[in-house]
Amino acid sequence: MLEVGIHEADKLVQVAHALSTRSRVDILRLLNTRSMNIIEIAEALQLPVSTVANNVKVLEAAKLINTELLPAVRGAMKVCSRNYDDILIGLNSSVRSTRDGMKLYEVEMPIGHYGDCEVHPTCGMATHEGMLVREDEPASFYHPKHVTAQIIWFRKGYVEYLLPLEIPQNAKIQSIELSMEMCSEAPNYDNDWPSDISVWVNGTEIGMWTSPGDFGDRRGVLNPSWWLDWTTQYGLLKTWRIDQERTTLDMQKVSDVTLNDLYLNQRPSLRVRIGVKSDAVHKGGVNLFGKQFGDYDQDLVMRVSYTMDELE
Repeated sequence: MLEVGIHEADKLVQVAHALSTRSRVDILRLLNTRSMNIIEIAEALQLPVSTVANNVKVLEAAKLINTELLPAVRGAMKVCSRNYDDILIGLNSSVRSTRDGMKLYEVEMPIGHYGDCEVHPTCGMATHEGMLVREDEPASFYHPKHVTAQIIWFRKGYVEYLLPLEIPQNAKIQSIELSMEMCSEAPNYDNDWPSDISVWVNGTEIGMWTSPGDFGDRRGVLNPSWWLDWTTQYGLLKTWRIDQERTTLDMQKVSDVTLNDLYLNQRPSLRVRIGVKSDAVHKGGVNLFGKQFGDYDQDLVMRVSYTMDELE
């Protein structure tokens, strides 16, 4: 669920604008049950491909959908998926509950604030102002200034974050969402560079996503002016969701891991690891984007939906 409040005026205006035309609403309707490429959407709605492409850009900018470049018979095709089933607009900024009584807890962890790592070249990190450490020096990932990183890349290994679970003791977690912008890590960039990127929660692998490439065919929306044109530019926004039945990635089931597998009652935090396994088929590395790089104004976002059990 996407929750946006009146205290987030810019975000609210962007979402409202994305929903303000029938064409964009129809696109969201088509993406209700499956992903579709732009040509399929254009044919279904009987609209010009250029019109659909422009509307897709608006929906993607509002984070209502995400797009992924996949190989096609000629070149690549842009495949669209919907990010949310529901949108909650809160006009009272103090309200953090949905209409069905569900409560929401959200933490945005800067990507530089990892607590553990094991990385191998190519690797490096940068801030919005410049390179943060020497490239291809794994030891530099342990330097205290890593907390300021806004983009991180490595060919093999992982980074691991500890996210606080500041929820009441009698809370019953219904779902956990993890959202991040990421892609593969190739020399310079390569749109056709697959990488099997896995995510673990509390030591349990919840699933794997094969990133199609390290994207550099255009500049990232948020990239600083000093960032070179011939290197990694942007990633794809991926949303993992674990509930009481399964784990999904962008609404598609990726594993049978459930909340019960994560031992949530045994710790006040959530341990999230992102990396490429040593036995992965495609060892194509990872790029992680912070709020000031890539296309999406966010870091690693965790959203926890929960209900309240009555205390005995």
